[in-house]
Amino acid sequence: MDGRDLMRSVRNVGSVQGLRAARSAWRRVRADARELSGRGAERARVPGAAREAESLPGGGVVRFARSELRIVVATGGAVFRGWDGAEPLPSYGLAGPPPEPDPRATLEPDKDGGWRVVSERVTVEVSRHGAVEIRTPGGVVLRRDLPPRWWEPVGGGPARWVQRSEVGADARMFGLGGRGTGLRLRGGTHRLWNGGAAGPEGDAPHITMPVQMVVADAGSHLAFHDTSWDGRVTVREGEEGAGSGHDRPGAVELRMDGGPLRSWVLVGTPARVLSGFAHLTGAPALPPSWALGLQHAGAGTDDERAVRRLVSDYREHGLPLSAVHLGGGRGRPARQAGPGWFRRTPPEDTAGSFGVEEARFPDLPALAKDLRGDGVRLVRVVGPDVAVRPGDEVYETGARTGAFVRDARGAEVRGVAASGDRVHPDFTDPLTRAWWGELYGELLDQGFSGMWHEAPAPWAKSVSGAMALPRSARHVLEGRGGDHREAHNVGGLAMTRAAYEALCRLRPDERPSVVSGSGWTGVQRYGGVWAGPVAEGWPGLRASLALVLGLGVCGVPFAGAEAGPVAGMSAELYLRRLQMAAYLPLLRAGNPGAEPWEFGPEVLAHARAALRERERLRPYLVGLAHLARLTGAPYARPLWWGCPEDRVLRDCEDAFLLGDSLLVAPVLEPGSDRRAVRLPRGRWYDTATGRAYEGPAQVLVDAPVSRIPVLARAGTVLAVRGDDGGVELEVWAPAAGRKGGGLVVRDTGDGWALSRIERYATRLEEGRVVLERVTDAGRVAAEGPVRVRGLG
Repeated sequence: MDGRDLMRSVRNVGSVQGLRAARSAWRRVRADARELSGRGAERARVPGAAREAESLPGGGVVRFARSELRIVVATGGAVFRGWDGAEPLPSYGLAGPPPEPDPRATLEPDKDGGWRVVSERVTVEVSRHGAVEIRTPGGVVLRRDLPPRWWEPVGGGPARWVQRSEVGADARMFGLGGRGTGLRLRGGTHRLWNGGAAGPEGDAPHITMPVQMVVADAGSHLAFHDTSWDGRVTVREGEEGAGSGHDRPGAVELRMDGGPLRSWVLVGTPARVLSGFAHLTGAPALPPSWALGLQHAGAGTDDERAVRRLVSDYREHGLPLSAVHLGGGRGRPARQAGPGWFRRTPPEDTAGSFGVEEARFPDLPALAKDLRGDGVRLVRVVGPDVAVRPGDEVYETGARTGAFVRDARGAEVRGVAASGDRVHPDFTDPLTRAWWGELYGELLDQGFSGMWHEAPAPWAKSVSGAMALPRSARHVLEGRGGDHREAHNVGGLAMTRAAYEALCRLRPDERPSVVSGSGWTGVQRYGGVWAGPVAEGWPGLRASLALVLGLGVCGVPFAGAEAGPVAGMSAELYLRRLQMAAYLPLLRAGNPGAEPWEFGPEVLAHARAALRERERLRPYLVGLAHLARLTGAPYARPLWWGCPEDRVLRDCEDAFLLGDSLLVAPVLEPGSDRRAVRLPRGRWYDTATGRAYEGPAQVLVDAPVSRIPVLARAGTVLAVRGDDGGVELEVWAPAAGRKGGGLVVRDTGDGWALSRIERYATRLEEGRVVLERVTDAGRVAAEGPVRVRGLG
């Protein structure tokens, strides 16, 4: 904490409050200096030479001179590797007990004094000095982990470690929770610390994941290093024919400040890999169907009259609307924040963390009921902290429960906000999650249908810009105890878990809707993720797409990024952002001046078309949500999803697949009315003009300001909303001599009843499209309304 930090505090929140924030930051620095001893002298360690091995079900343990490695190949093909006795549990990433070992896989001696485990889907080879190779059943190397290295403080404490890995020279790397610099991780260093500054490293502000998806000619694999500590990943892409004609492999270096050195690797096609990852870390939560519509946040929610007027304006302008957010505004820059009814500054901040200002909303349940009758839900924005106000029921009950994070001396850790001191619930404590979850009952009684968690700023930064929670702060961590260095990254995940489990308990007949602005591996079990904020201007458009696709390949299929404007955004940029967001899984728009009618009649007409198309595709999106629950496949997918062997598609970052049926090519440059689109193999139809294109190829398509290019795969079948509001089947004609088909999921409502999955097949006979439903008893004629497109 220096003079610059002090001046920043004063500028941010005023002289008196700034000084308080500065003193609070200084106390945190002193607490860390007192409780976290310096590392001092360290001893470096490597595994050394292999001495012996013990065979166990699924693999075994290889003991080296100064370490040991446990390898387990599970029945589904997932490979676990744990150094120094690290076990799969406890883990915030895993959904439950680890998968059972493959009884047919055993540890056996290999050449040159090494060992290997051979299974049906993967082969693992361990050298006598601790290098580990992951190979295909045919023996092709997918990943080579060099022997790790540890640095252990002589006086005791957590060991930091580094793991260097090599991948194919042609490999492309993705993941880490999504990075704003692009879907593909070309190179550079990326921090694994939620809330890390978004600078040249391109770090996502509030969500990071130690997950890498690697796609190469030899095959695809996913690596998950299961530790939540702070770390950095340095990526360097390989180069074919580099250096005297020899290939230079790609490289990944993972440096962690502590935590166990353990990892999982899954091998196969991208679809198989993410299916296995969902089995390992948990099936994605299934949102209610209304959560897939447009959600409005920010402006126009001051009070009941304003909310009613906002909903009426949407209806009068012919714009579909599914939800309105109430509360929040904290965590966004002041130029973006709407007035909000949930005030955080005195004297208006009288409602408490879960209360309602009756002067603004005299009868919130009645408002919620009226809006619900019009197809609009209320969503409550919930912050991750509690105001310190003696007599406030939430604070008092939390204090009695011992729910708030404490320092090493047992005192509550208090952060400074513009409206006063705040404390932070320890969501890594099951008792705290239970207490916090009960508070959501009040919100349900008030009429809220969903919860939106602000990016947990206290787990990231305080008003002054310094850490709001010292690294020495104590956390329960499910009973084993630890400090903030381990708990920081999983705070958002644990808070989302508290909400999801509470809503399941309080409303057992309804699927919960929970979205978090922060998370870690496994957050998909409890809800969606809101990626952002992103850079302003046109670069932010690319960043939004990269973040959503990056989260998808990390196992988080229900994600979105801001569609609304910031100050000074042009009408063209606003429209292009909205048009792209209309095809992303999670659609939220808002902030002052964000309503389409504020930009004039032309923009309003084009925005109406984009949002109505979103509504028309809602049955298709609901089906993708159900399939994600079953298979782990993201709704929005990179172009290489179905053909990872296509090197050109591996490098394409400006378009995406929405399920198997649609290819979306957003306009990412100003002044564009045409754009080049890289097509996967097969025939594709421009959904606006009906023109057919043959892939693989790069084609030039029209992209007028009224729409962005969307192409449908030939032969596909997708469920859409018909003119009468019911579901109809939209069929795009297959090419002559080829067949097609698709899956259609019939949603049974927003409860837990099993939905019906229907499989359809298409073919072209004498210029006529034949659509049949595939059943266990054979093929039968399709029932219900059918619309055929692509003929003539």
